[in-house]
Amino acid sequence: MGLEIISGVERRRRWSAADKLRIVAEADEPGAKVAEVARRHEISRSILWAWRKQARAGRLTMSDLPAFLPVVVDAVSAMDAPIAAANAPSAAPLQADAPLPLDQRMITITLANGTRLEISAALSLPALSCIIGALR
Repeated sequence: MGLEIISGVERRRRWSAADKLRIVAEADEPGAKVAEVARRHEISRSILWAWRKQARAGRLTMSDLPAFLPVVVDAVSAMDAPIAAANAPSAAPLQADAPLPLDQRMITITLANGTRLEISAALSLPALSCIIGALR
């Protein structure tokens, strides 16, 4: 039984968005040759050309990295009123109205581009996971 070691441009590696952008920037410098940059980083020229195309189209950005998103709470339900009152003693007391049934509650997600998504709070966790996965 023999052992084959793959080296050079044939081996598969995972590159972070930051590394890809750094290599693309190096290839975009005046006087730089794509073939030389690719050879120096042991990647194929076609991969580097694809990364350059993705970067120019805005599909390869540092925003590919996980980040925290701002969350705004529009209203507090009657069930959360005691907790909210304890956390914000200077706030006016909330009226204890009957909470909406679960099928009438909505979750609103506003994306960075301004698109708003309104989803029923009664949606199952697997379905919500699919929606969030599709938004990535």
